[in-house]
Amino acid sequence: MTSCFYTPTGTPDDAPDSTCGDTSGQSSEGFLATSSTAGPWAPGAQHGGPPAGLLLRAIERLPEAADRVVGRFTMELLGPVPVGPLVSSARLERPGRSVAMASSVLHDPVAGRDVASARAWLFPRGTGPGEVGPAPGHGPASGVPRDTPGSWLGGYTDAVEWRWVSGSVTEAGPGVVWMRAPDLVEGEETSPLARLMTCIDSASGASAALDVREWGFLNTELTVHVLREPVGEWVCLDAETHLGPGSVGIATSTAYDELGPVARSSQALLVVPR
Repeated sequence: MTSCFYTPTGTPDDAPDSTCGDTSGQSSEGFLATSSTAGPWAPGAQHGGPPAGLLLRAIERLPEAADRVVGRFTMELLGPVPVGPLVSSARLERPGRSVAMASSVLHDPVAGRDVASARAWLFPRGTGPGEVGPAPGHGPASGVPRDTPGSWLGGYTDAVEWRWVSGSVTEAGPGVVWMRAPDLVEGEETSPLARLMTCIDSASGASAALDVREWGFLNTELTVHVLREPVGEWVCLDAETHLGPGSVGIATSTAYDELGPVARSSQALLVVPR
């Protein structure tokens, strides 16, 4: 495993021919995904966490995002995100003095198609009437490592440090787990919110309602409502999954840092037998 999810490759010579609409006003960056991004099912396809972090990073780097905070972030997974070269771009969708909307795209230059996109609502940074807390009542030191299924590959699951308070990947039902992910991009400090996004996509795995050795839970999207930016390197997910009578499931979580709640997430899942 490497100490980061992506290594930068510089500005692409040509802007990607994005399939997600107008590309005017975009700035593009190239990256190479490391082996730490790989999901548990195929060595060539990424786990959803690192792409979520990279999409959020692109939005945070827009000039219009300065002095603003993300209130809602939604990622759409348009297909498998390859463990290979990617081009990240972002643009302002809806300017505003109070709130604004921005979008970002991950483009696969080898296949010539977009593989993930995101939109975020940006709110003014300021002081509000709420308070931080309450603290979750347990910290990373109170959790314990647990084994992953033998059929799972390494990659992301090996790169992230896991401390389980209750449940586990191999136990069907809700789960509470502390996570510490490596840096998003080599050579730079990961923002608190980008670090959260690299972890929060794991809610469906942390709370699988069925045996993950027999059933797959594939999310097509991730929606996160952010209460505040997290503090510190550790993120806790208190997650649960609910199943419908067909192929649809919903995974939800409340995310905490050691001071208290920071966000809530939801994911629509395709539930299929392996």
